[in-house]
Amino acid sequence: MPGYEVKLQQVAVAGGAALEIRSLLDLLQYADPLGEAEAAGISPACWPLFGQVWPSAQKLADLMQVWELGSRRVLEIGCGLGLASIVIHRRCGDVTASDCHPLAEAFLKANFRLNQLSDLKYLTGNWERENPALGEFDLIIGSDVLYERAHPDQLSAFLHLHATPVAEVLIVDPNRGNRSAFSRCMADLGFALTETVIDTPLQDGSPYRGRLLHYQRH
Repeated sequence: MPGYEVKLQQVAVAGGAALEIRSLLDLLQYADPLGEAEAAGISPACWPLFGQVWPSAQKLADLMQVWELGSRRVLEIGCGLGLASIVIHRRCGDVTASDCHPLAEAFLKANFRLNQLSDLKYLTGNWERENPALGEFDLIIGSDVLYERAHPDQLSAFLHLHATPVAEVLIVDPNRGNRSAFSRCMADLGFALTETVIDTPLQDGSPYRGRLLHYQRH
């Protein structure tokens, strides 16, 4: 993979087999020779964020191991390496992964091959722009997606467009300061919030503190 270095790591999942994940070596990696990331609105500082195994992504993957899916169409937003999407796909759920990073799809496909899984559906999801190919989903999930001040407005507008009239949204948030603003935006769009503190350690024993933001619209 020219321009950046990668590593392989095992990520434990509560109640399921561990995942073999190809990720970026560290947060110092950067390669945008064709300007694709810049065109998508991704700054050099944010470029490597998609390629890391984040604690909140691990918590979302744990949750998707047990969450009731049924026949609902599921969308993972800002999927990055797609841990939660991999778990849902492994459970035979109807999931589409989405991200705005130009390399997210390639990394996701590599991780599916590493875990002996067939490819799942992937579509670009850029919260600042129109995404006509996405359509609507019954359950939308994400982890640590509120790390910039503009995200509450951008993400709530995106969710309004791509959530079905009766929909559920699950966000695992590591107590970011933009959480309250996002919840106000979601309330204005008719989503009721149930908030649950998450303070159990990660599967490797590392401490974690955050919240599950569970929004429902009826």
